[in-house]
Amino acid sequence: MVCKLTISRWVWIKVNTMAILLKKDYVLFIVFYYLLNLRVIHFVTGQNADSDKKKSVEEFVCPEGPGSGNYADPQACKRFYQCVDGHPYVSRCPSDLLFDDILKSCTFPKEARCGPILTTPAPSTEPPVDLAERCRPEECILPECFCSKDGTIIPGDLNPSEIPQMIILTFDGAVNLNNYNYYKKVFKGNTNPNGCPIKGTFFLAHEYSNYQMIQELASNSHEIATATISLQAGLQDKGYEEWVGEMIGMREILKHFANISKSEVVGMRAPFLKPGRNTQYMVLQDFGYIYDSSVVVPVLPIPVWPYTLDYKIPHECKSETCPTRSFPGVWEIPLNSHYVETFEGGHCPYLDQCVLHNHDANDVFEWLQEDFSRHYDQNKAPYMMPFHTNWFSIKALEDGLHKFIKWTQTLPDVWYVTATQALMWMTDPKSLNELQTLEAWDCKKKNLNIPKAPCVNSNKCALSFKPADQNFTDTRYMETCVDCPNKYPWIGDAEGSGIVGRDSYIPDNSNK
Repeated sequence: MVCKLTISRWVWIKVNTMAILLKKDYVLFIVFYYLLNLRVIHFVTGQNADSDKKKSVEEFVCPEGPGSGNYADPQACKRFYQCVDGHPYVSRCPSDLLFDDILKSCTFPKEARCGPILTTPAPSTEPPVDLAERCRPEECILPECFCSKDGTIIPGDLNPSEIPQMIILTFDGAVNLNNYNYYKKVFKGNTNPNGCPIKGTFFLAHEYSNYQMIQELASNSHEIATATISLQAGLQDKGYEEWVGEMIGMREILKHFANISKSEVVGMRAPFLKPGRNTQYMVLQDFGYIYDSSVVVPVLPIPVWPYTLDYKIPHECKSETCPTRSFPGVWEIPLNSHYVETFEGGHCPYLDQCVLHNHDANDVFEWLQEDFSRHYDQNKAPYMMPFHTNWFSIKALEDGLHKFIKWTQTLPDVWYVTATQALMWMTDPKSLNELQTLEAWDCKKKNLNIPKAPCVNSNKCALSFKPADQNFTDTRYMETCVDCPNKYPWIGDAEGSGIVGRDSYIPDNSNK
C-alpha cells in the first residue's frame, strides 16, 4: 500500500513537472511568436510609412496657374511641398515649427494655420477701363517717370560697371523681443564705402509690436514703412475704406506711439504680397505714399529694376491682383524671385520661404552668393533681401547671412541702402565716383524729421482688446515711450481712445 502510494505520488509529480515544463515552453513560444510578429508588423508599418510618403508625393499635384511656390501637405502640418515649374518636392519644417498655409512658410506652432486652406479669389468688380498702356520710354522721363519694355534697363543709360550694386534689406511684421536683437546684429559694425553704417527698411504691422524698439530703429535712421494693422488675409479683395483703415491707421499708430512723423513713412507692403488691385494704389496716391513693394517678379534670367506705375507693369503678375490702371509717379519696388541655377531650395520672394534649413552656414552663404551674382554680374538691379523673423530662428541661416554681408563688404561697388535711398539714386542716377558725396546716402547731415532716441524705461501697457470677429475681450501688451492708451489701438481707433470708428482720414490731395 505504501509502495503503491509512493509510485502514484512519483507519477503525479512527474506528470505535473512535465506539464509545467510544457507550459513554460508554450509561454516562451507564445512570447517568441508575439515578438516575431511585432517585428514583422514594425517592418511592414515602416515600409507602409515610406510607401505612403512616396505615394503622397506621387499623388500631390501642383496647382495650375501659379504652379510654383509652397503648398501645404494635406496629411501633416509639418510637411509641405515646394512646387518648381509644376513638379512637387516634399519638404519638412525645422524642429518646433509648422507650415503656415497663409504665410506659405514655417512658423511657430501657436501662429501656424495648417492647410490646405482653400481660397477662392473674389471676382474683380472693377470694369476693364482706363487700362495702363505699355511703356513709352521716349515719353517717360526721370525724375518723374521710369519704365522699360521688360524692366531690365538701367536708369540713366549707364553701364553696369559705372553704377553701384544696391542691396536693400527689408524686414516684415512686428518688431519685438522675438527678433529685435537679431535685427541689430545684422547692422552692427557694417558700413558702406563712405563709412556710414548700413541701414534697413522695416514694413511694420501693429499686433505684438514694441514701439520703444521701433522708435529706436527710426532714431538710428532705419526706414520705417507700413504693412497693415492686422495683416488680415483677403485684404486684396476689400474696398477703399478697408485699405485706408489698415494702411493709414498703421501710419497713425506709428506717429502716436513711436513718434514717427507721417512724412517719413512713404512706403508700404501688402499682406502676404497680395496687392489690392487698383484700390490699394488709389490709397497710396491719395495719401502721399511714394512707393509700394508688394509685387513679385516670377523667375526670370535677368532681374527687374523698380519702375513707376505710369505704364503697365513690365512682367507677369503672379498674384493676379496687381494694378491695371496708370498711377503716375507712384513707384513699385518689386520683389525679384530668389533662386539658384539648380533650383536647390526652390525659389521664393521672401528668403525665409526658400527651403534652406537643412544647409549649414557655408552652404547658405554660397547659395546667397549665387543668387546675388545674377544681379551683380548682369544689370545690377537692386538686390532686395526680404526677411521674416523665421530666418533668424535657424542658426545656420543667420550665420550664413552674416557671412554674406561680410563678403559683400569687400566689394567696393556694393552699397546697402533703404528703399527710399534706392529710389533717390534712381531719380538722379550717379556714377560710382560721385557716390562719396551723394547727399541722400550721406550720414553726416542729421535728418531733423526722425524721432529722438527713445526713453530708457518704457511704459508697459496691458490693454483690453476685442476684435470685431470675436465675442470675447482679450488682453494685448504694448510698450511705448508715451502714455498708455485706454484700449489697444486698432482699425478705426489708432490712438486707442476706446471709441470704435472714431478715425477719419482726409486724403492729402483733397484740396487739389
